Formats: sequence, C-alpha cells, structure tokens
Amino acid sequence: MKRATTITVSVETKLLLERVKGDETWDSFLRKVALERLESKREEVRKRLNELLEMEYEEVRVSRWAREY
Repeated sequence: MKRATTITVSVETKLLLERVKGDETWDSFLRKVALERLESKREEVRKRLNELLEMEYEEVRVSRWAREY
C-alpha cells in the first residue's frame, strides 16, 4: 500500500480544486497537475534555449560577415 499524507490548503482553494478535479482521485488529479506544470516549464526552457541559440548563431554569422569585409 502507498503511503499517504495531507496537504493543508484554504477552503477556497479546496473548493476550486474540487470543481476542477471532477471524479478523479486526489492523487491522480494532483499528479496530473504537477506533470502538466513540469511539462509547461520544460517547454518554456526549450523556447528560451532556442532563442539563445538563434541569437548566438546570428552573432557568429555577423562576425564572419564583418571579417570578410
């Protein structure tokens, strides 16, 4: 059997979460929310890394061009 714990939240937060969770168990609902949040953060990091790589590529391209002329 899995170990269980409690999380203290305000009544307002619990009511909001209960509306969103529907018929899911708290465990599966909160796990899904956490995994979605992690994926969202990963996507933000991927986008930022891509922007940085594009900026670096552009800097290299401009440097080469400047050396040629």
